[in-house]
Amino acid sequence: MSTQSPFGGRIGRAFPTLPKGETVASYETYQEAQAAVDQLAKAEFPVKELSIVGHDLTSVERITGTLSWGRTAAAGALSGAWFGTFLGLLFFIFSPSGTSLGILGAAVLIGAGFGMIFSLVSYSINRRRRDFTSVMQVLATRYAIIAEPAHVVRARQVLGVTDAAAPPAPVATTVARPPAAPAPEAGADAPAEPPASDGEAPTEPEAREIDPSRPLTYGEAQDARRRAARERGEE
Repeated sequence: MSTQSPFGGRIGRAFPTLPKGETVASYETYQEAQAAVDQLAKAEFPVKELSIVGHDLTSVERITGTLSWGRTAAAGALSGAWFGTFLGLLFFIFSPSGTSLGILGAAVLIGAGFGMIFSLVSYSINRRRRDFTSVMQVLATRYAIIAEPAHVVRARQVLGVTDAAAPPAPVATTVARPPAAPAPEAGADAPAEPPASDGEAPTEPEAREIDPSRPLTYGEAQDARRRAARERGEE
């Protein structure tokens, strides 16, 4: 996995705001999340739409040993010797000659001496407050890969991650209807219509008061015509 260049395309984005999107997968270590992004890159996935977000950050200081006068002097001499070697090589490159090798050796010795002195002075000042060496680390308990919503499905397919549970389908609601009235049983007391005699017209319903300002409906007109015919027959 390559490191993001300081001149990359993300420099124009809002920083340091959190990336927006959906979680593709979650891992316990950064190495696992890095391997997942490498897998997506090999599958020609647009990895510029991905982000690795660490959750529950914790600062961890790992103790590597105790400090002493000898250990402090050796560490200071080593760091000073490297600095003297760098200066001697620069002098040897720009002015190569037979005496440049002697100057290189002298620069290494002088750098080692000064580095030892500085380390011993610093240790003498801070030895009562810090008598050990350590390495600081910032770790997270969980590393999530965040992607744009349009690429989440494909990313999960490449990584072989199961999708989140689909929301339950809506249940169709039925309207409760009142139960139908049971049919009267045979022989039960129920009002029965009197049978019509032969040749006799069925009894007409009682005349209802009709508002003269309202037009008659079809049924009211039929009732009025039957009453008029019956009254003519009685006369």
